[in-house]
Amino acid sequence: MKTRPCPSRTAPAFLLVALVFATPALAFHWPWQSASRPEVAMPPHPVVSIITGDQPPEARSVPGVVAARYEVDLGFQTLGRLVDRPVDIGDVVSAGQSLAALNPEDLQGNVDAARAALDAAEVQLRTARATADRTRELARRNVASVAVLEQAETALTAAEAAYEQAGSELVRARDARSFATINAPFAGVISDVYEDTGAIVAPGAPVLKISADSELEAMIDLPGASSATAKVGDAYEVWVDGMTAETLTAEIRVIEPVADPVTRTRRIRLTLAHSDDLRIGTLIRARPAVTRAPVLTVPEQAIVMRDAVPHVWVVSRPEAAEAFVSLRAIRTGESTVADPLITEPFPAEPVTNQPVIVTSGLEAGEEIVTRGIHSLAEGQPVGRSVAP
Repeated sequence: MKTRPCPSRTAPAFLLVALVFATPALAFHWPWQSASRPEVAMPPHPVVSIITGDQPPEARSVPGVVAARYEVDLGFQTLGRLVDRPVDIGDVVSAGQSLAALNPEDLQGNVDAARAALDAAEVQLRTARATADRTRELARRNVASVAVLEQAETALTAAEAAYEQAGSELVRARDARSFATINAPFAGVISDVYEDTGAIVAPGAPVLKISADSELEAMIDLPGASSATAKVGDAYEVWVDGMTAETLTAEIRVIEPVADPVTRTRRIRLTLAHSDDLRIGTLIRARPAVTRAPVLTVPEQAIVMRDAVPHVWVVSRPEAAEAFVSLRAIRTGESTVADPLITEPFPAEPVTNQPVIVTSGLEAGEEIVTRGIHSLAEGQPVGRSVAP
């Protein structure tokens, strides 16, 4: 019996593979093969940029407040309970007016006790004098010994000293009774109150503050770079915050020698030429009274340092061509802080948005890149400008 060969099951598969590779029109891609796609040209990426221009007066100024040149914290010179305070914050007072008073009963009791002690010391003094006189007479007759005479003289000296001490205590008690009232040392306004009626006040503890409203001055805080160049007598322009049209002339009167340990700013006091329309506590802004030349500033985050020289990416937008960027060297001045009173000296992250004054290298109206400055290349095409 002859066996017939069994047809192979793989023959159709080989024929199919051969057909696929032999016929280009029937070629296809397997799932694991990547199909080549035509590359589509993408438009240039937009950039975050700004147009440089003159810094407004508000940005070139620093905030401050109107304060009194003379202000005093008033307190009692003795311990007592506050029973009367007829004035409050904002009250206008005249020189010599009563501002606060302690309980007079306790202080009067001290005066009575001191007077009684003085009377007792006076009696002891008279007794000691009479004893000393008799002892001297007996000693002259050789009836009393020298030792007894010395004791009598010593007792007399002690009685005289006790009498002087009791007199001093009475004077002190009377002075303390006179210290029970606080009178205004000069005319002014009550600018602060620290204690209310009924409180036990220690000697020297402040009870209220009086400020003279006759001489007002502006008080500002300058950062280190600005305060280092400031000098006593420099002219300033001062205006009420939000009212730049009405400026007042002022000059530096005092530059405090020690900087604030928290803000690293230095307190500057400005003497105002006219302060009739101002009140204590008014918010003001001040800037040096210099020539009004254009001041260009750029954000600190837009500056690229190359070989220790500051550069910025300038965007050029020709009319009939694509926009591109180019690196340009600039010269900078000091950094300006918009509000140094609330600027943290040691922030958790580096501060990179402070405006930096540009002295040369840029002109008003030029466009510079403020974000992504480290990923650009010379001549790189860029798209439209977008807001950050």
